[in-house]
Amino acid sequence: MSYFEAIQTIHNGNNIPLYLLFGSETYLIQDLQQKIIKSTLDDPDDDMNFSSFDMEETPIQDAILDAETFPFFGDRKVLLLKNAFFFKANPDKSKVEHQLEVLENYLDHPVDHTVVILVAPYEKIDERRKIVKKMRKVGQVVKCAPPKEYELKKWIDLLAKDLKIHIEPNAIQLLIDEVGTDLMSMQKELEKFSHYVEGNEPVTKEIVEKLVSRHTESSAFKMIDAVMNRNVVASIGVFKDLLKQNEEPIALVALLASQIRLILQCKLLKNKGYTKPQMDKKIKSHPYAIKMALERERNFSVEQLYKMMSLLTKTDEQMKRGEVNKELAFELLLYNFVEQH
Repeated sequence: MSYFEAIQTIHNGNNIPLYLLFGSETYLIQDLQQKIIKSTLDDPDDDMNFSSFDMEETPIQDAILDAETFPFFGDRKVLLLKNAFFFKANPDKSKVEHQLEVLENYLDHPVDHTVVILVAPYEKIDERRKIVKKMRKVGQVVKCAPPKEYELKKWIDLLAKDLKIHIEPNAIQLLIDEVGTDLMSMQKELEKFSHYVEGNEPVTKEIVEKLVSRHTESSAFKMIDAVMNRNVVASIGVFKDLLKQNEEPIALVALLASQIRLILQCKLLKNKGYTKPQMDKKIKSHPYAIKMALERERNFSVEQLYKMMSLLTKTDEQMKRGEVNKELAFELLLYNFVEQH
């Protein structure tokens, strides 16, 4: 089950006794946790009916015993079980001895007064295991992975509705271009917009341009775009904006290098006949970042990209040795990029 499907069941008020949340997107896991707690407890801050255990420190059998006890001064309670490493294909060794048969037995007859949330913050779990298949029948197994671009737009719409604002489609695209796939930053930007607009006023592209914070990853692509257009003034302008946000030139060299490296990887794989889905599996980057890189690779030759990487390496070494003024060195780097493009 996906994050969005889980959200829908929560909104529908379905009584789910158990959730297993897994995946590498911590923000989505935490968001689902809060939504489940809020939908279960009359008071989300009710500490009396909320318990949390770390599975790296507490045996599962002790946690299940807590699940079976009745709530205090309420109809329902929530049990959060963090770091459920025993769902991994190759679990790490642990000082805690978990009797997973106790959990299996609980799944046969889950109590109706407790919602159990198991969190496995790992990219993959062993979904072939009997206990995971059993969980799918009894509760929900939700994968919280970094969203694809179309899912990101859907997620923005969902959050905008929660904030009671309407954001126009071209404003959504600009927001994605500026913020990328950082969901925490995306939420903060949307909250900012909600305080800015009044009544039924929509969030427009102009409002996003005016209010959005400049993010380093998207700024790196903007510098690359300026280089493609042979506009050294624009590329240095982006650099100056980042300096105002207290970004360090050495860190920006590393960021720019990672983006150029990604463009080079995409170009080399494309030349070998790889498709976009194949690249998504091969390259350890978010699919949206790969999409952005593919939109730019056609503007550079392989030789140009290798030269840019060489210039980045040289500039990085000079900065770290203290041989040059960092800001001037970065500006010279951008000038050299434009000259050799």
